Amino acid sequence: MHLIVGLGNPGPAYQDNRHNVGFMLVDRLAEGAKKRFERSTTLSLTCCLNLCDQEVVLAKPQTFMNLSGRAVRELLGHYALEPSQLLVVYDDFALQLGTIRIRPVGSAGGHNGMESVLEIVCSAEIPRLRIGISQGEPPSDCSSYVLDDFEKKEVEVLEEVLNRCSQAIDTILSDGVERAMSLYN
Repeated sequence: MHLIVGLGNPGPAYQDNRHNVGFMLVDRLAEGAKKRFERSTTLSLTCCLNLCDQEVVLAKPQTFMNLSGRAVRELLGHYALEPSQLLVVYDDFALQLGTIRIRPVGSAGGHNGMESVLEIVCSAEIPRLRIGISQGEPPSDCSSYVLDDFEKKEVEVLEEVLNRCSQAIDTILSDGVERAMSLYN
């Protein structure tokens, strides 16, 4: 079993924010499998499906971004999974829009949601898929930038990158993180 957690903020006010690309990707995976998210006892909305002949749980923490670790800890405990069976998907304003980075381990790189996950799970050995949201130089007010909706001109690039991320996840599940890194980074 694998757990794919998309990081984001719950509620319609945040739905189209740059900070919610993790939610957007797991929503796309669920829609592709014709599945729906349901409330669970794990501080998350979850959806179980089969991807690449493997059982996968998709999750959207409902704790808000900066407390994502609490939800991830409950998910790992509920499904009796190790951090290595987890894939965390989140935005990265240090990467250009249209760029993705897959890593098997690492730091949070300044991302508060991932920092929460690393701190509470007590491991840096958590595979992650970062989705670039930047349009050039890093913004002067990062908080406002990530909480803004994508601009119309960005949506076409976003659609393409979410499709590529879906393919990358298929590769991760079927061939491993290293193979996905070689194809999609």
